[in-house]
Amino acid sequence: MSFIKLLKQDIDVVFDQDPAARTYFEVCLTYSGLHAIWSHRIAHAFFRKKFFFLARVISQISRFFTGIEIHPGAKIGTRFFIDHGMGVVIGETCEIGNNVTIYQAVTLGGTGKEKGKRHPTIKDNVLIATGAKVLGSITIGESSKIGAGSVVLKDVPAHSTVVGIPGRVVIQNGEKVRKDLDHHKLPDPISEVLKEMEDEIQSLKIELKEIQGVNHNDD
Repeated sequence: MSFIKLLKQDIDVVFDQDPAARTYFEVCLTYSGLHAIWSHRIAHAFFRKKFFFLARVISQISRFFTGIEIHPGAKIGTRFFIDHGMGVVIGETCEIGNNVTIYQAVTLGGTGKEKGKRHPTIKDNVLIATGAKVLGSITIGESSKIGAGSVVLKDVPAHSTVVGIPGRVVIQNGEKVRKDLDHHKLPDPISEVLKEMEDEIQSLKIELKEIQGVNHNDD
């Protein structure tokens, strides 16, 4: 596919995905997600030719104007759509397939512990909702959906829906995996740690009272 056809396809997907899009003129001038994708395609072309500094300059200028940070090394397929993209971050070794949609504040990043391939691989037809974090060298299977605010640290099978912190598969191939999960009560790891600390404190208080009782009887 020629570069011009690729850019036109980026415009067409906006009309397919966003009912608010009205005219080509409006979309080309006002859609920051589209601007970020176009800038990345240029930066990535320089990156592949090993003009690393120039590629980084282009990506940082794009980040300044759009609020979307895409490393020039990231590989992105066709019909990629970023909706309300402020705060989106896509890492260097990330690979994104075709017909992928992501929303604002999504991070496709690393965990800080890996070398080489350290960012996610996103297969075709995936949707990643607002604020989701997909971290590490993991794979999100095709036609999967990542719920808003989820933190995904493990591979996700194809045709799955993931929610929660850490992310859990709740629907796979159209069937519920966990029937006991209440979607509006996502797991809270901080609350769980505080509860464990509270239980430990109560246990220590009981032991202390028992020791004090023994000492009092000795007197």
